[in-house]
Amino acid sequence: MSKPYKIIISGGGTGGHIYPAIAIANELKSRSTNIEILFVGAEGKMEMEKVPKAGFEIIGLPIAGINRSNMLANLKFPFKLINSLRLAYKTITTFKPDAAIGVGGYASGPTLLMANFKGVKTLLQEQNSYAGITNKFLSKRASKICVAYPKMEAFFPSGKIVFTGNPVRKDIIESNKTRKEALAHFGLSENKKTLLIIGGSQGARSINKAIEAGLSDLNKAGLQVIWQTGKNFKSAFSSDSQNCISEFIYEMDLAYKAADIAISRAGALSVSELCLTNKPSILVPLPSAAEDHQTMNAMSLVNENAALLVKDVDVSQELVKATIDLAGNSDLQSELSNNIKAFAKPKAAEEIVNEILSLI
Repeated sequence: MSKPYKIIISGGGTGGHIYPAIAIANELKSRSTNIEILFVGAEGKMEMEKVPKAGFEIIGLPIAGINRSNMLANLKFPFKLINSLRLAYKTITTFKPDAAIGVGGYASGPTLLMANFKGVKTLLQEQNSYAGITNKFLSKRASKICVAYPKMEAFFPSGKIVFTGNPVRKDIIESNKTRKEALAHFGLSENKKTLLIIGGSQGARSINKAIEAGLSDLNKAGLQVIWQTGKNFKSAFSSDSQNCISEFIYEMDLAYKAADIAISRAGALSVSELCLTNKPSILVPLPSAAEDHQTMNAMSLVNENAALLVKDVDVSQELVKATIDLAGNSDLQSELSNNIKAFAKPKAAEEIVNEILSLI
């Protein structure tokens, strides 16, 4: 790579946008030290904290979404949009990027619009099976669109689509730990089946309440539990010899290695990690997710017999029984594990970076 390349990566708002963006940035840096990367996010959103912690510079735009619960709060929206477009234009003009990458979220709209206006090549990365509004709008002028699910022609021009998958943390892909070591880390037995419960970093209240009510039934059925509750749920239980219960699991590579089956929300990254680790899973989509995209993510697997689905509204009645039934059905576990492998894309970050570099 003879000349120094400059890349803007824009978007955020949730971990599902931010962590793929950081994975792409890390892969770019691994290719050459002669690449300069600038992130553009939304003021007050989590990317303004997470991106600097990952070692990258970020600029914040005053952009915000439409507040559907309080229409008066939207009076400032036109001014925020205009100021964001101005700042994005200034950033593009000053930084002079060779390419701009949009990962979804408020900030990517103004940034990629101004990049297109200035003649900069753009690439989109869509994490979900149901495309977000911002990416759908930007797709008309994007050069390439990297997607994580098949059949995305419903949202994007087919000639621009590249099926790359979602970038995930390298430790999950590259972990060399054994199941024995993973179980020992969590203080659990090698002789029991292990259930992993993850509801995202904030936890999932409906899942948590169902597990709290049914934990003794799960244990009686021979299951031991690794349970990430999130910081906002205070379980009546504490970790014991049968279970490991904590607000947050930092060693997710070990959690996946230890688990025989999993219960999870259906966010893009969680689904991608379950695919990569081939876990027989019960998915409980978050019904309030934008455009119900978590249900779409889950159904992409369910329709291929690659995962089971329990609706959020049915969790209290069905989740524990469905889990015990799955744990006792080794044939179904094998079927789900084999089918979910087809969705795994372990080289997603590499393939996306290849597309970026091909543009410039």
